Amino acid sequence: MSIPNEALQKILQEIEAQAISSQQQLGITKAQITTKQRDIRMLELTSKEIGDLPKETRVYEGVGKMFVAVPIPTIDKRISSESNELKSEITGLEKKLHYLEMTHKNSRDNLEQILKAGRA
Repeated sequence: MSIPNEALQKILQEIEAQAISSQQQLGITKAQITTKQRDIRMLELTSKEIGDLPKETRVYEGVGKMFVAVPIPTIDKRISSESNELKSEITGLEKKLHYLEMTHKNSRDNLEQILKAGRA
């Protein structure tokens, strides 16, 4: 039972398109993870710098074109919540990355399998 050449070509094109799409998504997802990790490092550095300040130090936060005095514990809470949110986003992106890697691998395996069957 042989597959006609036109059908085989169409299947190969679809698998190739899926593999290329997965590879592009892999790159995008890796870049997103890297960005979020950089943001977490910046938040940790900010938290460390604020933690090293004396308690009576006045701290200001930029709001639009002005600065507003904010208590240090409020900033610590905001940094902590942002950090936790980024960590959960990274976890989701890592799951997506794993899925995309599997999709890409499966597409390539299917492509190779079809090509081997075509030669036989």
